This record gives sequence, structure tokens and C-alpha cells, in this order.
Amino acid sequence: MHKKTLRLILTSTFLLLALSSYSQYDSIPYGGNDRTFLVHLPTGYTGNTNLPLVIAMHGGFGSGPQLENQSQLSVKSDNEGFIVVYPEGVKSPLGIRTWNAGWCCGYASNSNVDDVGFINALLDTLMNNYAIDTNKVYATGMSNGGFMSYRLACELSERIAAIAPVAASMTMTSCNPQRPMPIISFHSYLDTNIPYNGGVGSGFSNHYSPPQDSVLNAWASMNGCLILNDTIIDNSQYTHINWNNCNCNAEIQQYITQDGGHSWPGGNQSPGGDPVSNYINATDLMWPFFQQFSLDCNPLSISNEVVEDDLIKVFPNPSNKLIKIQPYKGWKNIQVSFFNLQGKEILSTINQTEIDISSLSNGLVLMKVEIDNNVKTYKLLKTE
Repeated sequence: MHKKTLRLILTSTFLLLALSSYSQYDSIPYGGNDRTFLVHLPTGYTGNTNLPLVIAMHGGFGSGPQLENQSQLSVKSDNEGFIVVYPEGVKSPLGIRTWNAGWCCGYASNSNVDDVGFINALLDTLMNNYAIDTNKVYATGMSNGGFMSYRLACELSERIAAIAPVAASMTMTSCNPQRPMPIISFHSYLDTNIPYNGGVGSGFSNHYSPPQDSVLNAWASMNGCLILNDTIIDNSQYTHINWNNCNCNAEIQQYITQDGGHSWPGGNQSPGGDPVSNYINATDLMWPFFQQFSLDCNPLSISNEVVEDDLIKVFPNPSNKLIKIQPYKGWKNIQVSFFNLQGKEILSTINQTEIDISSLSNGLVLMKVEIDNNVKTYKLLKTE
């Protein structure tokens, strides 16, 4: 009864505030702490229509209001009609908020704070109090908050539809998502806190960060992407790389700017922080990316013995020795190439319809078949 009354009060309040946006700083008890968060409802919110939700997590030393100003996500929320929540990390004895994103960062990591459990409980609370589309929940974060978005992708993929790490890497010893995860990542070549090529950065956390391409190649493998490291744009302002043809269309995009630093591209510069990129705007790019994805997708897997379309049959799949190719009638030339998950060619044949793959390492292999002017790509599982 109490929950129904609360929802009725909230709905009445939102009807009165429908012509303006609304923000509230609140907390829930979790893990022995009062976990705080700032929730922003967009202009026109009435509670009658379920809206997407973006979880936006601050960096080390940050807060919810600080990230709201830095990212300008609440402004985007008002223009586009989605809800934003800015959860906050637990404070250390020195008053510094961090997230436990694996081996990063600071007090939260050293104390093994259950931040995944907190976000999970926060989602339950928000979905009980507000009109949220449960299939369209997204996560982003700056620096340590971006690291945390990767952890949510690993451990809460059944609730998170896509992520957008900003100036971050991934510091998980293991990652077992339940579904493919679309990712759009933002970084700067000038970031010395989280170096693009990996290593220990210049920030206070003094931890090792894996290289950006290693992290995204690992996710491309988990997503089953067939086209890897496809450079779309590479100029004096920024580089745009894409991994696509993935299970559930869970593509990966990366933007790396030539300006800026350890900051939110196109956002507001934090006091004492690095300058922001003037070449791209992370908030403007991530929202249309998020809109493409929801939880309404069943992950694909290699389970059929025959891969078939209107041009070709490839079988058996999986296979431990021979792959047979049955092209369409009248074919003239066929070239088959095999690639590992890093995109390196490991075998190539010309005009062979039975191919011995026994020399290939066991595991997932990408296979490109070119028949005359037609090109098809497949996933092949090489077994013992």
C-alpha cells in the first residue's frame, strides 16, 4: 500500500512538473552504507510512458552533480526524453568516492565494495518508483566510472543493453557476460592517466590499465564479431574504428581524439582537469548509439552443422579436420581465407571445395568466402 501511495504522489508531482525537468538527490541502504544517487527526469515526464534509463557513473574524486555538469547528460535527457541516474561511489576515510571495477580503483577496490550489487538494487528501486523501459537501460561513466561500466557489462549484462566507457579501460580478471554487449568507447591519444597503449598512468590510482585495442578486441571476440578493427575515419582530429557483423548486431565503436586528454569529449572541463576534445561530443554520439539496442535479442551460437544461404553451404560446423564448401551452380573462382580473432590471416585456399583445417588452433575462427564477385563471412568452430 505504501509503494502504491508513493507512486501516486510521485505521479501527481510529475504531472505538475511536466513542463520542466526534475532532479532529486536520494539514497538507499545497501551493504551497510547509505548509497547516494542523483536522478534526473526529463522535461515532459508524466510517468505514463516508460522511458529509457542511462546510468552515468562519475570518476574517482567525482560525484553525481559533478558528472552531471561535466557530461551534460541531463541537458541531453531533456532534449531526447530519457531518464538519467548518477549513482555515487562509497567515500573513503579521506572523503574520496571511487568504484570497485576490479583491480581499480582506490578505496572501493581495496575494500571489495559490492558496487555491482548496489547498481542492481538501485535499478530495482528506480523501476519501482519511475516509468522505465526495463529493456533499454544503458551505462556510461568517466574514468573509474567507465571502468565500472565494463564491470556491469561483464556481471549485469542481463539488465544492461549497451555501455559507453569514457577515458577508461577494463580491469577485470574474468568476464562472463550472459549476452553480447554493444559498446561505444571514447578516448584521447593525449590521455596520460589511462594511456591509450596501456600501462601505469599518471593518475593517483597508480594501477595498470590494459591497452584500448586489447580490451575491445576481447569484447569483439565475446560478441562474435566477424569484421574487426575496421577504420572508418582516421584524420588529424580523431580516429573512428568499428567492429561489426556481431551476434545480436552488438557492434563496437571507438573514437580516439587527437586533442583533449583525460576528460569527457565535448563536455565541460572539470576544475583542475584536462581540456576537453573540441572535435567530437561523447554525449551526442552515445545517445543515438544507445537507441539502436535493447535487451530484446537472443544471442546466436554455432550450433548448426550446416551454414547455408542462397549462395553457399559450409559444413560441418563445428569441424576438427575437413570443411566442405558447396557453392552455387556455375561458379568460376572461389577463394577461402581463415582469420584468428585478432584479424590475422592464418590459412588461405583458391578453388578448393574441401579444405583441411586440422593445422588450425582449436577455437573460434573467422572464415571469408569469395565466390566470383560475392563475399560472405562465417564463424567456424575448430574442435579437437
